[in-house]
Amino acid sequence: MLPASRRDFLKCAAGLAVGSALTIPGWQSQSVAGTRENKGKIFKSNKGGFIGSDEAGTVQTLEEYKRLGFDGIEGESPGLNVAALNAAKGKVDFPVHGLVDSIHWKQRLSSPDPAIREAGLQGLLKAIHDSKAVGGTTVLLVPGKVTGPDETHDDVWKRSIIEIRKAIPVAESQGIKILIENVWNGFCETPEQMRDYVDEINSPWVGVYFDIGNVRKFGKPEEWIALLGPRIGKLDVKDWGVKNGFCRLGEGDVDWPAVRAALKQIQYTGWATREGKDKSLADTAELMNELLDL
Repeated sequence: MLPASRRDFLKCAAGLAVGSALTIPGWQSQSVAGTRENKGKIFKSNKGGFIGSDEAGTVQTLEEYKRLGFDGIEGESPGLNVAALNAAKGKVDFPVHGLVDSIHWKQRLSSPDPAIREAGLQGLLKAIHDSKAVGGTTVLLVPGKVTGPDETHDDVWKRSIIEIRKAIPVAESQGIKILIENVWNGFCETPEQMRDYVDEINSPWVGVYFDIGNVRKFGKPEEWIALLGPRIGKLDVKDWGVKNGFCRLGEGDVDWPAVRAALKQIQYTGWATREGKDKSLADTAELMNELLDL
């Protein structure tokens, strides 16, 4: 049986609840009579790390996302002008659902250098406070990177858990969840490893920020979704193929109907955020609508 706090997390970690037809090779819409199955269940977002640098520019950005039918946007910390972003949000009425801890690759929580780990922890704490300040609910975190004999898979596992646990009381006090992203960092490249890693942390304030495209290199995202289940707090939306790498949504090797079925099976509701580029922002909005049935 899972520890008590993990059971609590699995009960409440479904995420936040808040059509045009395209021709995509190898895929047909499952929508019936224009009804989108995930409309009102999965909410469309985009990475917008540049937001918040100044009020006027951010207003224009948020207006464009809103016009195209996005439900929200995700930013980055540090480097965020909280006051400018909140002023822009007030004018446009458009949510920032969370932030990415943008220093996690260099100031890694898995570094063999204690000073670097401390810098990484302080960056995570700042991202938590910034996310709260702009109305977010999460911080995306890459917990470390396997680099060699001084930073092995076991090192990343042990060192990052120690640092993340230091941040949990702050995350709880701010009401911000720390979500671990699966990336190409040599760490937790099977769903069983990711499950066990998150479960060892054993906190309702730590879950998974599941990247659909990142995992396609190692396996099938629908299988990861089924195993991780309600540990998944939010989704990053990418496509990836053996022949074309990261690519336009719908043109890689991700089986989108299978992904939708897996998300339905775990009763996922929450944010799905596009990371990467399609033909245009409008193209991204339409592709997400089709592939996720929004």
